[in-house]
Amino acid sequence: MNDSRLELLLGTHNRGKAGEICHALADLGIHFHTLNDFAQVQTVRESGETFEENALLKAKGYAQQCRLWTLADDSGLEVEALNGAPGVLSARYAGTEASDRDRIDLLLEQLARAPQANRSARFISVVALADSHSRILKVECGVCEGAIIDSPQGNNGFGYDPIFVPRGFQSTFAELPSETKEVISHRGKAVRAMRMFLAQLITRT
Repeated sequence: MNDSRLELLLGTHNRGKAGEICHALADLGIHFHTLNDFAQVQTVRESGETFEENALLKAKGYAQQCRLWTLADDSGLEVEALNGAPGVLSARYAGTEASDRDRIDLLLEQLARAPQANRSARFISVVALADSHSRILKVECGVCEGAIIDSPQGNNGFGYDPIFVPRGFQSTFAELPSETKEVISHRGKAVRAMRMFLAQLITRT
């Protein structure tokens, strides 16, 4: 492995997610790929019951197909009043073809009918790293606590960002500067922990 030529596949089609990860790892001399670069890749079925199980499935599955080191993230939103939903189904909450706005609208509709007014929620991200032989090398997790608001605010970010206000802030993820979100977000925390491992690995090799 050469520190200026390490090729790393990000196991996602989500450009927003890939952008956040690339930015967090930008100074490590890594050449990034995403699933959008591989037209023939078969989507790995996210059949796990936890974020970690799905992250492992994706990291191993895409590494096996593409023969590249692969970093895969599985993340989602857990809302207390909805008994932890949408959870691992966050990206598929309103159907596989639904838009971010569709998912937000459905969540707010269900939350409005929930018997309790508790708006507490948290984002969770688990990132898993597999080598080109599909062996898992490292797993990291990040959590961001916060609350759900009544209607979307802000145009930055993606997913449920416009309705999630992180604890200690008055603005949603979609209103905060990307630099602030990277520091406090679930994915930012998980990727920074993984970054330490990657940096050490690159230095050793």
